[in-house]
Amino acid sequence: MDLINQVIQGIFLGGYYAILASGLSFLFGVMRIVNLAHGSLAILAAYVILGLANWLGLNVAWALLLALPVMAILGWWLNRLMLQRSLRGGGLIPILATFGLSIVIDNLLFLRYGADSQSLAPNIGALSYGSWNVVSDLYVSQLDALTFASALLVLGGLQMVLSYTALGRAIRATAEDPDAAELVGIDARSVYSAAAAISLMLITVAGFFLAMRGTFSPYTGQTQLIFAFETVVIGGVGSLWGTLLGGVVLGIAQSLGAQINPLGFLIAGHAVFLIILVLRVYRGHLKSPATLRRILTLRWKAVSA
Repeated sequence: MDLINQVIQGIFLGGYYAILASGLSFLFGVMRIVNLAHGSLAILAAYVILGLANWLGLNVAWALLLALPVMAILGWWLNRLMLQRSLRGGGLIPILATFGLSIVIDNLLFLRYGADSQSLAPNIGALSYGSWNVVSDLYVSQLDALTFASALLVLGGLQMVLSYTALGRAIRATAEDPDAAELVGIDARSVYSAAAAISLMLITVAGFFLAMRGTFSPYTGQTQLIFAFETVVIGGVGSLWGTLLGGVVLGIAQSLGAQINPLGFLIAGHAVFLIILVLRVYRGHLKSPATLRRILTLRWKAVSA
């Protein structure tokens, strides 16, 4: 029963990772940008929601609804002022630009809020610790169940937008070939801005659940970026529902690892990520017969030496 409990907790944790990684995967799928400021932006969103909830005395759900358009506007302007300009410099410039952005965000948050940890748990009362007794010794956290259900709604909603709306069709066309999209009348610049806005809204939802599930501080973003990146790689880069699968795999690995050793939470997750990454790279090499021949030749020479 204990093993089943850990697997279920890992699945629910994977729901949070899916929300966290969806913005990173979506932005890369549309613009081919690896956003290294992803985790820092999630922490910024958490602080925005916390501020709205505490300063205005709002329910956290209302604070989230107010934060979403604020972060969407921020995403729009980030694309216009930085992301789109950095794309003209090649693949490395956006990485450096978003890395610099993450440092700026982290330090500005530190200057404003200090190093003290914050949380939305006091704002949600019993939801932060409440659970349901399913059978015998099997308990399900109410917040974890809400997180996983929200992951399904977020991914399903995004899938509906991409599949059945004019904006979604424009995003898919631009992601496939921006030059060809321009030829048929699609404004790629506006599509990229919309994609950045959507990505920031997804990041805001992730920051919302992060703030309710635990504590956060100005420098928590780097850890969240690692978890998001591992989820995307495990599930497949640019794959929407693969993000959910990747999150579940990572969550189960971490949950089972923590059962073995307190440090196993991180070690098991990193190990699964590295194994899958190596397998993906290896399979990528095997797609080329010439590369396969070179690999076999080098191995034969190494064995014969």
